[in-house]
Amino acid sequence: MTNNLDLKKFIRSVPDFPKPGIMFRDITPLLASPQAFQAAVDQFADHFRNSGVQKIMAAEARGFIFAAPLALALNAAFVPVRKPNKLPFDTQAFHYELEYGTDTLEIHIDALHPGDKVLLIDDLLATGGTIRACAHLAEQSGAEIVGCGFLIELTFLKGRDHLCRYNVRSLIEYSDESA
Repeated sequence: MTNNLDLKKFIRSVPDFPKPGIMFRDITPLLASPQAFQAAVDQFADHFRNSGVQKIMAAEARGFIFAAPLALALNAAFVPVRKPNKLPFDTQAFHYELEYGTDTLEIHIDALHPGDKVLLIDDLLATGGTIRACAHLAEQSGAEIVGCGFLIELTFLKGRDHLCRYNVRSLIEYSDESA
């Protein structure tokens, strides 16, 4: 059964990428394995299946990889969250602070409605800035966040501390940058 697969074995650690001192967690070996990719989607689905999910939101681009098949598995709609000027219809935006600047994310104005039960998905939880921006967009629309799912969590960056109001599930955790 793919659910019991140790997904961490499918993550490649690349030192000093994209700059010295950073240990990059490469998900492409996991994506190259149909069994591992399916196991990740299955583990998310099993965890969130009974949460009443109606819509799954994910920020571009790597969040899309897991959110789209998960939306199909949970019979939920997929809501793409994009950088400015990437969506073709009217949008609502959220501007947020990063460690060294600002960023903006957008969704279509008709993507979410008051009372929608939304699951937020991304490939990585680091400091939590992107997922908090997604949460703000969802809540600004009147939607209810039923959870946040991540393939990988870098626990030493404490991004989860900013998500304590939500049901957070990470499939793989790294407790320090060198591991």
